[in-house]
Amino acid sequence: MSKPPKPQYHNPIHMLAFGLGSGLSPKAPGTFGTIAALPLYWWGLAELSAFWFLLVILATFVLGTYVADKTSRDLGVHDHGGIVIDEWVGMWITLFMVPKSLFWMLLAFALFRFFDIIKPWPIKWLDRHVKGGFGIMIDDVLAGVMAWLVIQGVLFLFL
Repeated sequence: MSKPPKPQYHNPIHMLAFGLGSGLSPKAPGTFGTIAALPLYWWGLAELSAFWFLLVILATFVLGTYVADKTSRDLGVHDHGGIVIDEWVGMWITLFMVPKSLFWMLLAFALFRFFDIIKPWPIKWLDRHVKGGFGIMIDDVLAGVMAWLVIQGVLFLFL
C-alpha cells in the first residue's frame, strides 16, 4: 500500500486544508487536526458573540469547501486524511454556546471525535455519496451538529 501524496508545503491553499500543518501527522491526522482547532477556540472564538462565532464558522466552512476541493484535486485523492479544515469547523460547531472551561472543551472534543469516527446515519451516507470539497466538509459539519445537540442536552440537564 503506497503512502498518500503530501501537500505542497509552500502552497497556502494546501496548508489551510491541512489545518496549518496539523493534518500532517502520520498517525490520526483527524485527531491532531481537531486538537489544533482547540487553541483557536480557547484564545479567540470563545470570546466572540454568538453572531460572530457563527460567522467565523460559516466563513471557514465556505473557505474550507474551496481549499479542501482544490487540495483534493491537486493531490488526486478525495478526502485525503491530512485535510483537516473540516475537523476545525466540526469542532467549532460542537463548541458553539458551550461554557469556556477545560471540562466542557474536553467533553466537546470527545463527543465530536466519537461522531466523526463512528459516522452514524446520515453522516456515513454523506461521507460515501457527496463528493468534492462540500462532501469533505459536510460529514464533519453534521458530526459537529450531532455532538452539539448532545452537549447542549447535557448542559440543559446539569446547568
